[in-house]
Amino acid sequence: MTLCRVVGNVVNTVKHPVLTGHKLMVCEPVNPATGKRAAGRMVAVDTVQAGIGDMVLVIDEGNAARRILGDATAPVRTVIAAIVDRVDMAADGSRSAKKKEHS
Repeated sequence: MTLCRVVGNVVNTVKHPVLTGHKLMVCEPVNPATGKRAAGRMVAVDTVQAGIGDMVLVIDEGNAARRILGDATAPVRTVIAAIVDRVDMAADGSRSAKKKEHS
């Protein structure tokens, strides 16, 4: 999983049927230790109703993504799996992400 911030959305008029009802969001990795932007961006299928500016957990692994979508044949690799409410710093300097579950 990668801690990311949603920085945009992808507008598309034609997409694979398995993506019907799902937004495609542009996600920018965030360094968990500093909270600052890390290199690169990715497009992820939004499964939790995230919005621009939200901190999210992104899974970038095809089998896990297909399981989350409930379709073993879905042509998907990357999904937003959770919205992060905050990242708390532990006493040893590491951080742990706390996530908000959506139904």
